[in-house]
Amino acid sequence: MLRRLRMSIDSQKLAMTFRQIVLMNFGFFGIQYSFGLQQTAINPIFTFLNADPGELPILNMAGPITGLLVQPLIGALSDRTWVNGLGRRRPYFLIGAIGCSICLFFYPHVTALWMAVLLLWLLDISNNTAMEPYRAFIADKLPVNQQPTGFLMQSVFTGLGITLANVSLYFFQQWMGGESSTGIPYWVYGSFYIGAVCSIGSVLVTVFSTKENRPSDEELAAMRAQPHGLGVAIRDIAAAIKEMPKPLWQLALVYLFQWYAMFIYWQYITLNIAKSVWNAEQGDKHLYEQAVGWTGLVNGWYNIVTFVSAFGLMVLARKYQAKYVHAFSISLAALAMLILPHITNKFLLFIPMIGFGIAWASIMGVPFLIAVAEVPKERYGVYMGIINMMIVIPMLIETVTFGFIFDHFLGGDPHNAMMFGGVLMALAAVATLRVQTSQRPENDLEAKV
Repeated sequence: MLRRLRMSIDSQKLAMTFRQIVLMNFGFFGIQYSFGLQQTAINPIFTFLNADPGELPILNMAGPITGLLVQPLIGALSDRTWVNGLGRRRPYFLIGAIGCSICLFFYPHVTALWMAVLLLWLLDISNNTAMEPYRAFIADKLPVNQQPTGFLMQSVFTGLGITLANVSLYFFQQWMGGESSTGIPYWVYGSFYIGAVCSIGSVLVTVFSTKENRPSDEELAAMRAQPHGLGVAIRDIAAAIKEMPKPLWQLALVYLFQWYAMFIYWQYITLNIAKSVWNAEQGDKHLYEQAVGWTGLVNGWYNIVTFVSAFGLMVLARKYQAKYVHAFSISLAALAMLILPHITNKFLLFIPMIGFGIAWASIMGVPFLIAVAEVPKERYGVYMGIINMMIVIPMLIETVTFGFIFDHFLGGDPHNAMMFGGVLMALAAVATLRVQTSQRPENDLEAKV
């Protein structure tokens, strides 16, 4: 019955051309350029401002807390929103992108560690406001047989945006010298200025190119008759969590291991490369700057792989159940994280990052195929927000626990941190195989009609 109802709803959605799917997801490029800078440049900026390596997890608390609070609220609010001329999700794209652009422009000008942390909070709030409705936007617009393409197109733009963010760091490092009075190199400035332009520019492409499906008069009347406000959104989130299908609870365990490991990677990859390739000791700023630039290339490379491999995952997700595709992909990330600390040649670092890039493409797209198969269309927004809670809660746990683990159990060694993350990613792959999902590949659905 549920499948027939989904097919009936799905038949009301018009298939989109590949070009239209590209344009509707183009705003994801700017959002992910910003996230790319956060992954690679924010922690070095903290270090340039004299942060201790053991403090990095707690300094990154902005990401998980803002994601935990902002995304589910934006999801619940957007489910009850309709702005004539803009729609349901696009108003939030715009608000978030404007805030993100402002924060990126001013970020390199911080003069103290507390200013960098505060601006990171504002940047994360803006990024989360822009990104959360994008997941629901795909489910709103595309029929089931096009959703793998839609979600994985976001992986394509994730790879492209983060790649350019990371490569820009290396490019400007070769081109610009000198540093500000606070010790932040001038080559950091160029990447953040470009990010400010990309954030708002790419979202405007989506806003102007893709109209949202207007609800029927009855749906619109029912939406406007419902109570609105922050309190209502909070109650809606609580109700959705209480009613959450079992497969989503199982997916939460996958996300616990997976995103804890990803946060370890982003925080310690530069320190890992600085130690294994340059033998840099803490306080050796010159060698550390070289490691930062090379980390930008390494991260850029895995996101190039993400960009390319997302097209292959689109094909696999139509042929095989999503959980098998995802388990295989993140197993490659586990292997990469276990290998990285043992590589001393900077060029050989790119080999394991091929597997990491494939995994990142899957992480950003494939699990959402499991999610949308389990939840009603009128609650896509709130459930996409809850799924983001599954992402940020592990990050929050990491920020408050991993500093202690790093100092007391891993010997303060970034190599051990990376391998610890690899073990967690392997556990995520095992947990993925245990998800009891009703999601089926496209061929199976066609056979059962």
